[in-house]
Amino acid sequence: MAVEEEGLRVFQSVKIKIGEAKNIAPYPGPNKMRDCYCTVNLDQEEVFRTKIIEKSLCPFYGEDFYCEIPRSFRHLCFYIFDRDVFRRDSSIGKVAVKKEDLTKYHGKDTWFPLQPVSADSEVQGKVHLELRLSEVITDSGAVCHKLATRVLECQDLPIVNGQCDPYAAVSLLGPSRSEAKKTKVKRKTNNPQFDEVFYFEVTRPLSYTKRQFDVEEEDVDKLALRVDLWNASNLKFGDEFLGGVRVPLKVLGQAGVHDAWYFLQPRDNGSKSVKADELGSLRLNIVYTEDHVFSSERYNPLTELLLHSAHVEPVSASAAHVLGEVCREKQEAAVPLVHLFLHYGKIVPFVSAIASAEVNRTQDPNTIFRGNSLTSKCIDETMKLAGMHYLQVTLKPIIDEICTEHKPCEIDPVKLKESENLETNRENLRQYVDRIFNVITTSGVRCPTVMCDIFFSLRESAATRFQVDQDVRYTAVSSFIFLRFFAPAILSPNLFQLRPHHPDPCTSRTLTLISKTIQTLGSLAKSKSANFKENYMAVFYEYFNEQKYADAVKNVSVWHFIKFMIKRAQGRNRFGMKNFKKRWFRLTNHEFTYHKTKGEAALCSIPIENILAVERLEEESFKMKNMFQVIQPERALYIQANNCVEARDWIDILTKVSQCNRKRLSTYHPSAYLNGHWLCCKQSVDCAPGCTPCTGGLPANIQLDIDGDRETERIYSLFSTYMSKLVKMQEACGSKSVYDGPEQEEYSSFVIDDPQQTYKTLKQIISAVQTLEQQHAQYKRDKFRKTKYGSQEHPIGDKSFQCYIRQQSESSTYSI
Repeated sequence: MAVEEEGLRVFQSVKIKIGEAKNIAPYPGPNKMRDCYCTVNLDQEEVFRTKIIEKSLCPFYGEDFYCEIPRSFRHLCFYIFDRDVFRRDSSIGKVAVKKEDLTKYHGKDTWFPLQPVSADSEVQGKVHLELRLSEVITDSGAVCHKLATRVLECQDLPIVNGQCDPYAAVSLLGPSRSEAKKTKVKRKTNNPQFDEVFYFEVTRPLSYTKRQFDVEEEDVDKLALRVDLWNASNLKFGDEFLGGVRVPLKVLGQAGVHDAWYFLQPRDNGSKSVKADELGSLRLNIVYTEDHVFSSERYNPLTELLLHSAHVEPVSASAAHVLGEVCREKQEAAVPLVHLFLHYGKIVPFVSAIASAEVNRTQDPNTIFRGNSLTSKCIDETMKLAGMHYLQVTLKPIIDEICTEHKPCEIDPVKLKESENLETNRENLRQYVDRIFNVITTSGVRCPTVMCDIFFSLRESAATRFQVDQDVRYTAVSSFIFLRFFAPAILSPNLFQLRPHHPDPCTSRTLTLISKTIQTLGSLAKSKSANFKENYMAVFYEYFNEQKYADAVKNVSVWHFIKFMIKRAQGRNRFGMKNFKKRWFRLTNHEFTYHKTKGEAALCSIPIENILAVERLEEESFKMKNMFQVIQPERALYIQANNCVEARDWIDILTKVSQCNRKRLSTYHPSAYLNGHWLCCKQSVDCAPGCTPCTGGLPANIQLDIDGDRETERIYSLFSTYMSKLVKMQEACGSKSVYDGPEQEEYSSFVIDDPQQTYKTLKQIISAVQTLEQQHAQYKRDKFRKTKYGSQEHPIGDKSFQCYIRQQSESSTYSI
């Protein structure tokens, strides 16, 4: 969710890796151990909780959390709690990082000392105050001065124990002054509207005849207004402090009026300071991102330059490839690039282009796509985005079963427990591996189209480049499907939303063994036992040294589906009989064919782009069940599946592979055309438009909420960050153009196949980036000029308040 500002949208997101805690303060009792968990909070609002690590003072969590932040916040907080079965969980300590300090720790593993948690320090929210100092003439004719304090409202107060019943206590502080007045309690709200006014007498030795009210500096310095927010509690312990603010009357100045919002501050209760690491420490890796996104037209030049990358020859001279060259890590470039190309539906040609270029640069087929190149990172990110639902439906049921059954699967004799049997454990593990391997190799019907298209491109590029090696067309694909998609998800199911938390150590060990075996099965290596350093894994793998496993991997790599069904003749031969015959049907990403016998040449081939719709056929057409129709421009192919489930599967997969066809129909005929008319609508023209809306089949293949402008903004930020590398790459292009000798070492890290085309692209990138930089700079200048401290958007806080006071004291007149 974006926060709207003038002329742009602001997106906030945070990615956190909660590593571990160490040296947690022991429990005060005979059993020193604790059952600890960690929470992530935006101010006081909990947004994530880790699993509980039992009986440890150095708990390891290893959990990742990502979220889009939909509101403003002041602190990103982490609390360590000790679970208590009988009472409320007790807080051990916290880490609170101010929003403005998050950039200091960006992407770095950092140990933070835990700080004590006290009610007086747990504050959030803001309060709106209006102060007015005026002269009042009493009945006796004397002049006194009254301070009118109006408490208008509060926002974002913390919720304490599930409730918030706030009220405000207002007092005037100074020598011999401690008057306190309270607002009414506002029930069940953390955004109370008070709008109450309190008056305090301020006596001044001023002349009644003086026209302008003047505040004497020495008196003002001694007076301040204190506003504290409290939660009205029914508990015997009393009301809970929610936060407060102290306003020196010096802010009234010569105008005698002050109207501003304030951040609530913690109360100094004089508690003793805690030594560093006395409560323990917490290791965190925090990546906070704030994207300021303009309207689309400002990004058009850079967006168009990036989207044209797939058509640039050579692709190494394209803007997207250049981004991968200048970024410190390929992952930095891959994430926004994949999002952008997915958003505009151009991910397949882009990935195909960079994959083909990488394959052509690869000398050894055994190392194809094995490095952390831009290609491999882009495919990884595409699978992660497009394949998340695919992972859920394929792996989650069996992963859940493994995590709940807790069957012993340890096969390392050294780690075997006394109560366990090695052969039993091997059998348990073998069954798990077999089941997971089977669900993977039979999951083709659910594989997203975009992944299938990319795999087809990889297979074709590899087969063309390495024509002698017959297996490379399979390993080029299986290395991604097995090694980089399914195996990591099995190893760490919590990172792929298959489990809410990291599994317990025993289950984690089982998943590690399964993942290792699945990786080896997918590698199609010639010598399987050589892939294992551990002898016990080599012994275990003997279970799977059968050709059927290799065949299954190759079938997955090709992603084709073969079924025996009945079809009605299409009438391609004018005088042929339109009868029903049994045929073998085969589907790939590019054609749908049928054959007289399995393995023979196709009797008919229907290109995928010619499939206009795939729908059920009503039973009344031919008095046959489980019928469906594949509608083409000239005719429809009527097919009877073996059962209703198989019919549904074929409709789903055929719809999925053809759903991007531009000429897909919006209506169809649910019954057949027989005896000169359509049975459904009785129209006599065989090419008459359909009478029923198409069902649309499956939902869109990739339901992703991607903001294209936001991704271009992120790419702009990367280019801006690495501007010095862009300039150096320009120098490298110039050097390569005029110098034919050995490549200079400082330029050797860049892939430059065509110096002139690359230089042209770099010039366009730098121009687009500089234009956006100017627009951002102008926006910041305009915003700074319009910024009003003390407004609802920019409340006065601790540091900003001191700055505000200093600004006020330097001005002769005040306008708040």
